Amino acid sequence: MSFLFELKNFFTKKNVLDFEKTSYVHPNQRGIPIPTKAMENGCGNCKECETLCPTKVIQRKGDDLLTMDYGKCLQCGLCVEICPDGKLRNSGFIYTFVLHREEFYITYKNGKLERPNQSKFTLTENQERFRHLTQKRGFLYREVAAGGNNTVESELNASYNSVFDSEREGIRCVASPKHADAIVFSGPVSENMVVPLQTAWDVISEPKALIACGTEAVSGGLFPQGKLPKEPDLYISGDPPRPDVILQAFRLLLGRFSFQFQEALHKFLESEK
Repeated sequence: MSFLFELKNFFTKKNVLDFEKTSYVHPNQRGIPIPTKAMENGCGNCKECETLCPTKVIQRKGDDLLTMDYGKCLQCGLCVEICPDGKLRNSGFIYTFVLHREEFYITYKNGKLERPNQSKFTLTENQERFRHLTQKRGFLYREVAAGGNNTVESELNASYNSVFDSEREGIRCVASPKHADAIVFSGPVSENMVVPLQTAWDVISEPKALIACGTEAVSGGLFPQGKLPKEPDLYISGDPPRPDVILQAFRLLLGRFSFQFQEALHKFLESEK
């Protein structure tokens, strides 16, 4: 009987995610909020989204300028729900990860995003060294739950299942930071987790990477952000980010995936016209 199951599995189409065919937009996900065409006539004076956003993602700078820090965004959709004039919508854009924190800052003028300067953000020396070490073989990481709500850990666990299969990329979680190439941390880094996070970081040999996974790790989310060992080498926003998003972000750090957040968002907005 077991032979028949093996035979069936042999002829069954594989369900493993093909990273080369994935998209930064998912039609069934909220994704980050973006302006609608109604924004071309200005934002108005209600300030509902700016006032009620729980993590203060949105800042209005006059009637025509809207600034968003997507590193703070929970992708909760509240701003879209409360906008009385329908000037914001859920985009379905889910690839919210960057190599530099500043990449998350987006300014819309009359609902439009100017074409970003791609050369503005270059790899740091540490990112280059880490990429040189890990691009071919992948990397091992130690996960540190630094005061979060365990949703990120659930998504990291899911990244090992038969659909996402992170180990085919050579990406694996280890029990001790002494065996790791990187630290992946979640949560806003509560007071009691500052020292454990620093200790875990200190025992890893160079070159090494610090990865902020989840909105709380990137910006603190709803809470003040605690002290970090250093500026992270990779930021993955979302509360929590999906397993495929996490793995694509890891692939970006490895140099196996070409992606630039602002450029991809600009391309998406242009395609929506």
